[in-house]
Amino acid sequence: MNEQDLCKKRLLDLSRQADRKGIVLFSDFLNLNEMNIYHQCQSGFVTRTESYGGIPYAERQIIAFIPDALYYEWTYPIAVLKVEPAYPKFAEKLGHRDLLGSIMTLGIDRAKIGDILMGDGCYYILCEENVAPYFMEQLTKVRHTLVHLSIADADEINFHQELIDKDGIITSNRLDAVIACVYRLSRSQSQELIHAERVFANGKIIQTPTYICKPDDIISVRGHGRFHFISISGETNKGRLKIKYQLYQS
Repeated sequence: MNEQDLCKKRLLDLSRQADRKGIVLFSDFLNLNEMNIYHQCQSGFVTRTESYGGIPYAERQIIAFIPDALYYEWTYPIAVLKVEPAYPKFAEKLGHRDLLGSIMTLGIDRAKIGDILMGDGCYYILCEENVAPYFMEQLTKVRHTLVHLSIADADEINFHQELIDKDGIITSNRLDAVIACVYRLSRSQSQELIHAERVFANGKIIQTPTYICKPDDIISVRGHGRFHFISISGETNKGRLKIKYQLYQS
């Protein structure tokens, strides 16, 4: 059984268990591929489902399987860990990859970890509640920088995602044309990425180059990055479309 079938089987089984036991059950954090499998499975679930990653527009999300006869309140088992340099004066400038690399050396399954966010002089790790104590005890250094971890309230997260404002010119707002513009590719190269199932819009895999990009779409292209399609801002004298978008910085 391949990984896709295993993921599908696991999600369907969680739905059946939640229905049988009458309690809310949760998946681990799902990546974009797994979120796409989740969307494909929705007609097979015997419970209601919701997804959430701890913040709006999170890329990695947990699925909640909610039985119809639920009689209690519930919350997602997501902890927010604030990571701060122990000695800010001597701290290096760290990025997402630095923090993720240090986390992965601790031997925790990637599925237990959600998005990693950059704040003002700090970082936030979204993770499952059951691994938070281990992180707080074991994560003491990122690269050469000593760090201190504390529990933060999700409502108080103060983070910023570095975004670069960009403008482009396209012949149409078809997905293949937009990707070609954003990543300086040919239309045929962007179509190959789409057909290879490496392109996602708002967490759902897109398999047709003719998908029309809409304002506020979040487009992820595996191997290239992610961008926020903002709007069509006008036309050139030759009738081509001017677009505005933002590139996510890792």
